[in-house]
Amino acid sequence: MRQEPLWSGLALVGALHARVSGALAREATGVSIDTRTLKAGDLFFAIKGEARDGHEFVRAAFEKGAAAAVIDEAHAAEFSGSGPLLIVKDVQRSLEMLGKRARERSGAFIAAITGSVGKTSTKDMTRLMLSRFGETHASVASYNNQWGVPLTLARMPAASRFGVFELGMNHAGEITGLVAQVRPHVAVVTRVAAVHLEHFASVEGIADAKAEIFSALDGGVAIVNRDDATYERLAAAAAPTAGHIFSFGESEGAEARLLSYKGIDDGCEVEAEILGKRLAYRIGAPGKHIALNSLAALLIAAVFDIDVEKAALTLADFTPPSGRGAREKLMAPSGPFTLIDESYNANPTSMRSAFELLGATTPGAGGRRIAVLGDMLELGPSGAELHGELAGDLARAKCDLLFTAGPLMASLYYASPNAMRAAHRRTALELEEAVLAALRAGDVVMVKGSNSSRMSRIVAAVRQKFAPQKANQGQ
Repeated sequence: MRQEPLWSGLALVGALHARVSGALAREATGVSIDTRTLKAGDLFFAIKGEARDGHEFVRAAFEKGAAAAVIDEAHAAEFSGSGPLLIVKDVQRSLEMLGKRARERSGAFIAAITGSVGKTSTKDMTRLMLSRFGETHASVASYNNQWGVPLTLARMPAASRFGVFELGMNHAGEITGLVAQVRPHVAVVTRVAAVHLEHFASVEGIADAKAEIFSALDGGVAIVNRDDATYERLAAAAAPTAGHIFSFGESEGAEARLLSYKGIDDGCEVEAEILGKRLAYRIGAPGKHIALNSLAALLIAAVFDIDVEKAALTLADFTPPSGRGAREKLMAPSGPFTLIDESYNANPTSMRSAFELLGATTPGAGGRRIAVLGDMLELGPSGAELHGELAGDLARAKCDLLFTAGPLMASLYYASPNAMRAAHRRTALELEEAVLAALRAGDVVMVKGSNSSRMSRIVAAVRQKFAPQKANQGQ
């Protein structure tokens, strides 16, 4: 089936204020900034990233079937004749211009989500819910920065009924620029925590940076975590631009309130009250933090005039993405064990939530609860102390064995009981062998760390060594 065009060639010229070289592409069916994932018919933007300049890959883009490439004037002569070119002064700025044009032509209801933790799971739950009620466009993975947000906007089909955008930051002022492009009808702050402290003097400073998401509301709805210590600060920041402020959490007064939570197998059962309506529903992923984030997603659904009872039922199909709590059964020589992949990112708040998840698991016969942890980064001068403070949380989770990697994690390792310590190494690579040698039937092993600590390589090594458990065939 032929894919509907996302942009016509003429629309691109107008939106980008581009000079054309070569035959003008009739249409583009997608937008890409990465030739590794580019599909035939995509418009390729030669963005200059932190490590590489996209102009290095223009020819590769055409080899993969790009409809056209957006390049700057400095490279116009170099690529003349290689394919349809849209030549602009600034490629990054042009991507933002196309995103702006996509937003202008869209009649979709738009939600924007940020937070120190929980923004991706909230975005994914919201996307899942809304997609059952109309065409929904959402950020993929964690496309939440200066490249990901305009790219996600530029990819939004004109016919979309809903749009869900994740906004990230590690410096003050970043979200202001991003949310000005998105112009949401609903803006959510999931949680404010001690993340990126190397760039902020305090958690209050982080709250102020997250509150920038309210700056483009123009009478829309702000949704804030009422359990958060910075709730009053966030609500005050939202007041000048928000027509309504709704809250979620366990606290009295929350418009979306968690009444009960029960972990079951690979999910949880939730009772909640959403804008006066009492609901009972199941989520296909465990964790009280997941249940709390589902309240924010349900508030978004309510604001978009969707039946929250029907929306809640969709959450039974929610599963966490890779690196964010996904669970799988693997097979050791002595029998099956469980791997919990939390390797995508980490901070003190998300670590504590992960420890709660680990503590709620039930190992099999002879199995143990095992934590494999890498450094939490961007915590500033108090980084080592913040790692060490997690020892009590790990003990309360009844962790049996602790493996750690990185100089900061040494503080947690040596603050933990002797009986818990299994191995500490300088890097994830050096820790692999010790972890692989320790695993046995019945274990529940959780791997977590900041993305740059490379704990995902341990997850990959565990998967490679221990084949997934096969389902029984027949009776």
